[in-house]
Amino acid sequence: ASPRATHQQILGELFGIFYNWFAGKQCRPMLAPFDITLRRFENDIHRNVVQPDIMVICDLEEKLNERDYYDGIPSLVVEILSESTRGKDSVKKLDLYMSAGIREYWIVNPFSSEVTVFLFESNDVAKNLTYKKGERVASFIFEGLEVSLDNIMQ
Repeated sequence: ASPRATHQQILGELFGIFYNWFAGKQCRPMLAPFDITLRRFENDIHRNVVQPDIMVICDLEEKLNERDYYDGIPSLVVEILSESTRGKDSVKKLDLYMSAGIREYWIVNPFSSEVTVFLFESNDVAKNLTYKKGERVASFIFEGLEVSLDNIMQ
């Protein structure tokens, strides 16, 4: 099923903030649908194709293949929870993103008006913080990237 209005509103607001913040920088935010192929470890023959709601890619030009698809690992991914993806995004994708080399993962929960940010290091959770309405979400890896929860969840 397609995303609901609340999901799309949060996605639009958050992407707009990311788009403006990353303007003129090496990294760029991308929106789903955009396939990302991940492996849990470097020589893994099993591929996992995912489409995070938002991903921040810092090596796009170097990692585009001959068919114009991205073959790298995003630095940051964002998933906005929905009723149908809540468990998958909170458990399965968290594990996949952590083990595949993504550095930061944001889980946006519109049901509780919270955002949890995970910093991954050495295939493990190094830090995580949960932000609530009225607070500003801060990136661990992009110094200065902050998002007011009141601006994205209205």
